Amino acid sequence: MASRYKAAELVAFVQALLQKGGLAKEPARAVAATLVEGDLLGKSTHGLHLLPQYLQSLEDGKMAKTGQPRVLKQSSTTLLLDAIYLPGPWVVRRALGWAMPRAKKHGVATVSIRHCHHIGCLQAYLTSATDHGLAVILMCSDPANSTVAPPGSLQGMYSPNPIAAGFPTAGEPILIDTITSSVSNAQTARTNKAGEKFPFTALQTAQGRATNDPAVLFAKPPGTILPLGGHELGHKGFAMALIVEALTNALCGSGRAKKPTRWGASIFLQVIDPAFFGGLMEFSRETGFFANSCRKSKRRNPKQAVRIPGEKSLALRREQLVKGVKLYPTIRPALEPWVEKLQVKFPRP
Repeated sequence: MASRYKAAELVAFVQALLQKGGLAKEPARAVAATLVEGDLLGKSTHGLHLLPQYLQSLEDGKMAKTGQPRVLKQSSTTLLLDAIYLPGPWVVRRALGWAMPRAKKHGVATVSIRHCHHIGCLQAYLTSATDHGLAVILMCSDPANSTVAPPGSLQGMYSPNPIAAGFPTAGEPILIDTITSSVSNAQTARTNKAGEKFPFTALQTAQGRATNDPAVLFAKPPGTILPLGGHELGHKGFAMALIVEALTNALCGSGRAKKPTRWGASIFLQVIDPAFFGGLMEFSRETGFFANSCRKSKRRNPKQAVRIPGEKSLALRREQLVKGVKLYPTIRPALEPWVEKLQVKFPRP
C-alpha cells in the first residue's frame, strides 16, 4: 500500500526545504502550500514533483531569493508587474490578493505579469476566488520554451500554454485546468523517463509522423508535441494557444519577439465579480443548472458518470485531507538528495 502523508506536515516540510534553500518565510510558505495543493488535487506532475527543480533553481540563481515584484503600470483595475523571476506561487497569490478586492469594488480586475518563475498547478489558485463568489481566469506561457508545433509545422514554436478558470455555482465550483497542447512538457518527460508511451498520439517525429512515443521530443533532431486535437483537429488547439499567447506574452509586453533564453512565465490573471453583471445568484444558478444538466444527461456508458471539471479533483482533495496525501512514487527518491543536503527530515507516513 502506498504511503500517505498529512498535508500540513508536507507543507511544513516543503517550506523548511525552501527556507534552507534561501527563500524567506512568506514566499516559502506560499510555494509549499501551492505545491501540496497540487498533489491534493491529483495534479501529480505539478505538485511536489516540481520541488527538486525549484530547489535547483534557487541554488543556480534562476529563481530569485529576495526582492519584490516591480509595478510597471497600475490603474484602479489593472496592474502590470515584472516578477524578476521570483517564486511563481508567491507572485500569483499576491496578484490574487490585489485583484480580488478591486473586482469586488469595480466588477473586474486584471493583472499581467512578466518574468515570473514557474507557478505550479493553475487549478490550485482557483478556489481562492470562487470561495468568495468570484469568477477567475488564469493563463500562462513560457516565451523561452518552444516544444509545441503549429498545425502543418515540423518546428516547435510555443509552450503548452495552460488555461485555467474557476466559476462559482450553488454547490461546488467548476474548476477548469487544461492545456492547449496534446500533453504537457512535464507529462512527456515523466512518461519518457518511465519508458512508457501515451495511449494516444500526442507528438510527432522530426519528420512529421504522429506518434505516442514521448522519446521523440528528446531525440536528435527532436520531435514536437502536437497541439490539442493532433494532426486532425490541431487547428482548434492552436487557436486556443494563440489566445494565451496574446493575453500573456503580448499583453505584458515581453515575449517571444525578444528571444528570451531564461525560463520565465508570462501570466494573465483576471477576476470578475458577477454581482456587477447579472448578479451572483443568477450566475450561480446558471452555472449550477448547466453542470447538473450535464451530469444527468443520458450516458454513453451507464457505468461511467458525466463529470464536471474540478469534480474529481475536489473529491480527491477531501479524501486526502482525511486519509493523507499519496505522493507519486518517484517524488520521494528525487527529494532524498535535497533532504540530506539541506538537513530537513522527511515527514513520517
